[in-house]
Amino acid sequence: MTIPARRAVYAGSFDPPTHGHLWMIREAAALFDELIIAVGINPDKQSTYTIAERQTMLEAITRDFPNVKISVFENRFLVHYAREVGARFIVRGIRTAADYEYERSMRYINSDLAPEISTVFLMPPREIAEVSSTMVKGLVGPEGWRDTVGRYLPEAVYQKILQDHSGKD
Repeated sequence: MTIPARRAVYAGSFDPPTHGHLWMIREAAALFDELIIAVGINPDKQSTYTIAERQTMLEAITRDFPNVKISVFENRFLVHYAREVGARFIVRGIRTAADYEYERSMRYINSDLAPEISTVFLMPPREIAEVSSTMVKGLVGPEGWRDTVGRYLPEAVYQKILQDHSGKD
C-alpha cells in the first residue's frame, strides 16, 4: 500500500523573498513531502519584481530543498489552486494579531470551498516576525540602506537588490 504524498502549497507575492519567507519554506519543507511555493499574481498590487525575477530568487534560495517546487498562479482562489495541484494543505504564516484575524477568516472560507484541504499556520520566531517584503523595499534608498537591508534577506535576494541598485546612490 502506498501512502499518498503530503503535498502543501505556500503562496505569496514574494516581492522580494525575505528571511521570513525562507523560514516558512524551511519549516514547511520539513513538515511535508512536497511543498509548492506558489507566486501569486495580484493585479491590485504594484510589484517591484517581475514574476520571472521572483521565481529566479525563490529558486536560488530553495536550491537545497529537493522537495520544493516553484509555481505561479493567477486569477483563482488559493484553495482551488491547491486542489488543482493535488495539495491537501495550505501553509500560512502568522506574524501579528491582524494576520491571525485575516487568516482565520480565510481558513473558514477555504473550508467552505474545499473541506478536504486543511490550513496549517506557522508562527515565525520573534526576530523575523516583523519582516515583510514591503518593509524591506521601504528601507532601500537612504544612506546606509545596504547594511540594513542585508539583515533581512537571503544572500541571493540581497545580491539581486544590490545589482538592481548599483550606481543609483
